[in-house]
Amino acid sequence: MFLYQIVILSIIQGLTEFLPISSSGHLVLLPHFFGWKDQGHLMDVAVHVGTLGSVLIYFWRDVLSMITGFFQLLRGKITKGGKLFLLLCVGTVPAVIFGLILKRYGMHHFRSVALIGWTMVGYAVVMHIADRFAPDHKGIADVTGPKVFWIGVAQALALIPGTSRSGACMTMMRFLGFNRPEAAKFSFLLAIPAITAAASLTAYDAIKAGAFSSVYKDASIAALIAFVAGIGAINFMLKWLRRGDFTPFVVYRLGLGGFLLYWAY
Repeated sequence: MFLYQIVILSIIQGLTEFLPISSSGHLVLLPHFFGWKDQGHLMDVAVHVGTLGSVLIYFWRDVLSMITGFFQLLRGKITKGGKLFLLLCVGTVPAVIFGLILKRYGMHHFRSVALIGWTMVGYAVVMHIADRFAPDHKGIADVTGPKVFWIGVAQALALIPGTSRSGACMTMMRFLGFNRPEAAKFSFLLAIPAITAAASLTAYDAIKAGAFSSVYKDASIAALIAFVAGIGAINFMLKWLRRGDFTPFVVYRLGLGGFLLYWAY
């Protein structure tokens, strides 16, 4: 890939991973609109690893708490960090199962403009309903095993491009009565095991096939740029949701989805 392509790809990933407008959908659309060769799953994973770094750095206190909590769990003691660690593990299970199913039958079936258009529009409507009518009195401390399972199911469905992993998680949490900033934060934290699992599996397959050596330089640059853009996106999203709602993102999804459906049909 040319450097300007890597820069554009990485910035879009870094921004859209944490805004509820689907990073995977935008990554699929780039080659269609600019006439590029599809960057492939390996580059997609590289920019996702960059945004994983954004979460780890931005929420380093929570990450450190989970690490120490994990070791406390091994000693039979449940701490706040240990509970959060367990919740993230439970919430990741549906995505791992669904991801393995998609890997078996092929992800290429989902890289179409028409499908992204439908998911953009459909989830915009669902997001608006959840944000408009659901209560918002709960915080991360109110997350339980059954609740995080359903949040995990929403995250699993977001493996379909155009859905938005963060958007699906936040929407489900809004339906469950969580306030916007807390829903966003938990959604971002839930990205840690999900992206780690996906990146590890894809990297293993690439190394096994001997494909990683040909793109590791491009992938490293992409990950770094996505990391910087991701930090900015997390900061923006959390600040916005303290005073605003999901309306701008709903409007964007409806507009883009409508255009994509017109384009496709």
